[in-house]
Amino acid sequence: MESFLPFALPDIGEEEIAEVIDSLRSGWLTTGPKTKQFELEFTEFIGAKNKAIAQMQSIAVNSATSGLHLALEALGIGEGDEVITTTYTFTATAEVIRYLGANPVFVDIDPQTLNIDPRKIEAAITPKTKAVVPVHYAGLACDMDEILAIARNHGLKVVEDAAHAIPTTYKGKLVGSLNSDATVYSFYATKPIATGEGGMIVTCNPEIAKRCRVMRLHGISRDAFDRYTSTKPSWYYEIVAPGYKYNMTDVSASLGIHQLQKAWNFQKQRQEIADYYNRELSSLPLRLPPEANNGDIHAWHLYVIRLDDSAKVDRNKFIEKMNLAGIGCSVHYIPLHMHPYWRDTYNLSPEDFPEALDTYQRLISLPIYTKMTEADQERVVSAVRNILS
Repeated sequence: MESFLPFALPDIGEEEIAEVIDSLRSGWLTTGPKTKQFELEFTEFIGAKNKAIAQMQSIAVNSATSGLHLALEALGIGEGDEVITTTYTFTATAEVIRYLGANPVFVDIDPQTLNIDPRKIEAAITPKTKAVVPVHYAGLACDMDEILAIARNHGLKVVEDAAHAIPTTYKGKLVGSLNSDATVYSFYATKPIATGEGGMIVTCNPEIAKRCRVMRLHGISRDAFDRYTSTKPSWYYEIVAPGYKYNMTDVSASLGIHQLQKAWNFQKQRQEIADYYNRELSSLPLRLPPEANNGDIHAWHLYVIRLDDSAKVDRNKFIEKMNLAGIGCSVHYIPLHMHPYWRDTYNLSPEDFPEALDTYQRLISLPIYTKMTEADQERVVSAVRNILS
């Protein structure tokens, strides 16, 4: 019997393992030189195609959730403010807004891209609106020109949730090098580059960067790494704000350094899997995932199909049959407005966001990860065909 084919696996090589061992032997287990190196190399990576961005900084954190929280806090989002975001995302995108006493305002998605619909953003703006958090769903860039234009016209801040989007491009520029206030990435175990847990904030605003650095480690006025490596007595520090414990460890950064070096190759491999799926599944009663515009790059963190009305099974039965075939699938996502907390807190119903609801009822995420062999890919395609043909 064939072994179970998981939905996702990280791709960790000997380089990462050696770097982690080096960190363990060095004695630096928490935030230290490897974290600093990862931050500098990440800035170089994101800014490589846009040398004009001299102010860009990267701040390593322990998750994209904490990165979003820090970015919004640095922008002054607070009690009673409103922040517009998509309902078709993981709960972290919205929960960080609640951490600050603000309220998420959910809007529907564009059924073509599955990203936040800019037209719905404009309609949701009120005098309380302070920011927009677009999510680059599955690794496909949002319509950032339209979103940024709306934000400028209404004096709103923009924080991009790029948890899925490395290395994603929009009109030839890497996400993270656009004109938003901050961009936040995830390095969770299933993401395009993985450190187990971890994230990165990228910003060209030095005040945002400074605030995020202070707040990621208890509101301490000096970075802990600087204090512990100073050649002068450095025991003194000041607490300037009630901060958080959001710093990245050098063990995680050790993984990140080498994962980042492989990012373009990982994307190429994911693209090849997506292209294969597109060719082999195109004749079936399903809708293929949206692709990047000509010349742009899709990170392909997720490969999502949507079943047509003519399909012989519904979404739940499809996943059950794939599981019986020994293949792991998932659903990204159950829209936030359908979860008890968000539904009840904001008096929402499933029909309030019809595009998100329809997408959710049809959508399946198929396995896509760089360690998949050709035989693995063929096995997925064969199972999908057997279920739908």
